[in-house]
Amino acid sequence: MAEMVRIERLKKYFSVSKGTLHAVDDVSFTIEEKKTMGIVGESGCGKSTLGRTLAHLAESTDGKFYFEGKDVTRLNKGSLRAYREKVQFIFQDPYSSLNPRMTVEDTLYETLLLTGKYKRAEIMNRITQVLDMVGIDKRLRLSYPHELDGGRRQRVGIARALALNPKFIVCDEPVSALDVSIQAQVLNLLQDLQEEKGLTYMFITHDLSVVRHISNDICVMYLGQLVETSPSKELFRTQYHPYTKALLSAIPAMDIHNKMKRVILKGEITSPINPKPGCRFANRCVYAAERCLEPQKLEEIEPDRFVSCCKAREINNAL
Repeated sequence: MAEMVRIERLKKYFSVSKGTLHAVDDVSFTIEEKKTMGIVGESGCGKSTLGRTLAHLAESTDGKFYFEGKDVTRLNKGSLRAYREKVQFIFQDPYSSLNPRMTVEDTLYETLLLTGKYKRAEIMNRITQVLDMVGIDKRLRLSYPHELDGGRRQRVGIARALALNPKFIVCDEPVSALDVSIQAQVLNLLQDLQEEKGLTYMFITHDLSVVRHISNDICVMYLGQLVETSPSKELFRTQYHPYTKALLSAIPAMDIHNKMKRVILKGEITSPINPKPGCRFANRCVYAAERCLEPQKLEEIEPDRFVSCCKAREINNAL
């Protein structure tokens, strides 16, 4: 399978009053064409910042990322417009991401008009096509965001992302603000569109049940860094990093006879501002040792499975 996105040691730092906040720190991975990469981790770990950086909604501090084999780390105005036609973003909150003064039709019309490639008749036809794709009835074309429920608003957001026929879409927790029944509808819609259009997704979420359902591969983030990457099925079968084990133990068990043992994390969370070298999870890890104070790197522990933990092999051999 061809490579769609490749990230090499990507960093995004922010200057704050107390120093430098390491929101994304030395992150590397690849996403294959027509596949879905899930990005999981607790709130504040840098998932959304990573997605916004890839979409050039925020510029990276260091590192490189490639799209279809081309370096797109730094783009001029013209190249950025062309890039954004191929790379789109679905935001978490479908209400705040839509202009309250624009109807559904206006929102999509503006998206297509700004490209300068379409005439009015072509734009109106394209609007009809994308609304039909996402299941929005034509009677709602002139509705404003406040007149729609959460599920329909998110469908409008998806329609806006699809309007320019993108190849890669960053989905930033697109179902977290929706009711469970609506979540299933939107997830199924995204999967159907991926199969029909050959789309590639980066799916950001803190909901592990959702990421298990939709992702081919998963990256686990903790305080700006990747601690484990793995094919989805393998990750849910075996976890090598202590943080991943704790994260997955929080999933409610459906089988009352085989309950997963809950891992309760204790200890103080390391500050992402001017962090010291070493494992950022060490303060909360029961396996922490002196060598955990040394810089940790992702290492291949099994085929296609990478873990950033110097004691991963020992821990799992003991279990």
